[in-house]
Amino acid sequence: MRALFSLLVCLPLLLGAQEAPQLESTVVKGKAENLLGEAQTSSQGQSSAKELQDRPFVRRGELLEVVPGLIVTQHSGGGKANQYFLRGFNLDHGTDFGIFVDGMPVNMRSHGHGQGYADVNFIIPELVERLDYAKGPYYAELGDFTTAGAARFNLYRVLPQGLASFTIGENDFYRSLIADSIVTAEGALTLALEYGYYDGPWARPDQLQRWNGLVRYSTGDEFDFTTVTFMGYDSMWNATDQVPQRAIKRGLIGRFDNLDNTVGGASHRYSLSVDHRSEDASGVTTASAYVGTYHLDLFSNFTLFLDDPVRGDQFNQFDDRWFSGANIQRTRNDLSLFDRPTELSFGAQTQQDLVNGLALRKTSATETLSTVRQDDVFESSLGAFAQAEVRWTDWMRTQTGLRGDLYAFDVNSSLAANSGTAWDTIVSPKLGLVLGPWKETEFYLNGGTGFHSNDARGVTTTIDPSSGAPVDPVPPLVRTYGAETGIRTQRIQNLTSTFSLWYLQSDSELVYVGDAGTNEPGDASERYGIEWSNYWRPNDILAVDTEFSVSDAYFIPTGEVVPNSVPVTFSGGVTLGGSSGPFGTLRARYFSPRPLSPDGSVVSKDAFQISARTGYRKGAWEVALEALNLLDARDNDIEYFYTSRLTGEPAVGVDDHHIHPVEPRQLRLSFIYKW
Repeated sequence: MRALFSLLVCLPLLLGAQEAPQLESTVVKGKAENLLGEAQTSSQGQSSAKELQDRPFVRRGELLEVVPGLIVTQHSGGGKANQYFLRGFNLDHGTDFGIFVDGMPVNMRSHGHGQGYADVNFIIPELVERLDYAKGPYYAELGDFTTAGAARFNLYRVLPQGLASFTIGENDFYRSLIADSIVTAEGALTLALEYGYYDGPWARPDQLQRWNGLVRYSTGDEFDFTTVTFMGYDSMWNATDQVPQRAIKRGLIGRFDNLDNTVGGASHRYSLSVDHRSEDASGVTTASAYVGTYHLDLFSNFTLFLDDPVRGDQFNQFDDRWFSGANIQRTRNDLSLFDRPTELSFGAQTQQDLVNGLALRKTSATETLSTVRQDDVFESSLGAFAQAEVRWTDWMRTQTGLRGDLYAFDVNSSLAANSGTAWDTIVSPKLGLVLGPWKETEFYLNGGTGFHSNDARGVTTTIDPSSGAPVDPVPPLVRTYGAETGIRTQRIQNLTSTFSLWYLQSDSELVYVGDAGTNEPGDASERYGIEWSNYWRPNDILAVDTEFSVSDAYFIPTGEVVPNSVPVTFSGGVTLGGSSGPFGTLRARYFSPRPLSPDGSVVSKDAFQISARTGYRKGAWEVALEALNLLDARDNDIEYFYTSRLTGEPAVGVDDHHIHPVEPRQLRLSFIYKW
């Protein structure tokens, strides 16, 4: 029945498909890595729509794994934001990695589940024209949550062609999509609707249901345009949280079982945004504004019966908010400094979050037992920036940037002592030097400071709501520092290679823990590492890429390792095929064992998976078969080490590995029609 329903979603557009007008477009095939003379760092890059759509992926967030070194996993139900790892950071659900859709940020400030929570489930992959990414605090236009890096999904203004697709797979996976652009002399109207359902391999089926929709109206051309976009997302799911490894070893549960049959969640996000670009003889102006509403109602249980041996440790995190913001940027390319060509970019950004009933509750079988804390939060920020790039010679250019940010917090808490207001400012300078190109090779040297904001509740909290003990408020803004040197070369024909040596320091790893409702203290930290990426494009039908990273992360001054920092990652793949005939993609991903305790005595397992996608294209039709986790690896998507308690165990609990397994091998078959 679900398969039939999903197929019917596509039917109306299929019946009228031949009536849509054709549009010519320029499409970048594969990795758009030819950035000599443009890039500010060796680790900056972009990926095309073709690369994103050629990749096999289990979950939506894996689109972001086109960013070299970024690992995307999950520790619970499929409706939650993913877990991200990059440059020695366990980014949790998004802290220190900024994600944007056109001019709208995805990361949520002062979020009910975690600071910087970035849920990309509302993005429809086929509507993404390009993904731009950058790493490090070296870009003046990037502010909060971007120390490790940032990625921006650029959606099509006008789709190059309409499409209808239907996918069916094991474990009751169904997905359907219809999308098209209706073009008139006045503008183009783009419509898209997606429905998905997935049970997964879990003993208690996920029953994940997802609706995504987009309506976009665009006027102008690629140089001067205005778009108005409505996006909607609605989802609900059951969850299988990470479980203690000892329960599996004792035979109490299977690998895909759970120990709390009532956890899960529901979420929605609706937004209206306007994006504008205009170009004149002296430069380019871009502007955007957005407003939206977001909701998350999440039930979890990570420690089982440690705190409450009778009713269990299930808890509920609730977030219901309105968000809005605006950005404007002007780039002048007709200036000079000491008679040297100079490009000056300057702009301003503002964002507001109004969160009502931001709550943490103790629950049992989703029924509320008590409220740990409940807060109404208003958070507002204003940022301004400027950056000048001067081309001193044909082989040397510099970037000098400065950014200033002002944050204001207002918290009304259920515990009066934790209510209050606060504000803070921070100034972040940026410097860059690019030498070359010589023989299709450039050298980069970058330095800068950045920051991330802390949860507004942590900024005003003076009493631990669970224990009643006094605590110190956290600083609103945490300073970060970065330095990087690297090389980008295309000396070998059809091969682009980049190499980066980087360093990052954070003044504090202190965070607000949404699962506990209080602050978790942490020392300052340092991270350093290398990244090496290669992209070979010998012709229009073959693409090969390899991406390798090594990092180390430790606290200062103790020298203890940062738990959950991934020391080594590798990803690579081969894509073969053109616009017609057979095609295929084979991809591998590896991340090494990682420390789970500060002294490094407890480590996780490594994880290695291979996935493939193959099919045939003829005319308007495409048939594709995905084999995910092709070798059926029994690895873990996530692994933690902490204390939990099963029924009958000592009251103090047991320290143990807690795992969420990689999903087993599964096949998915897609039918796609384009016009």
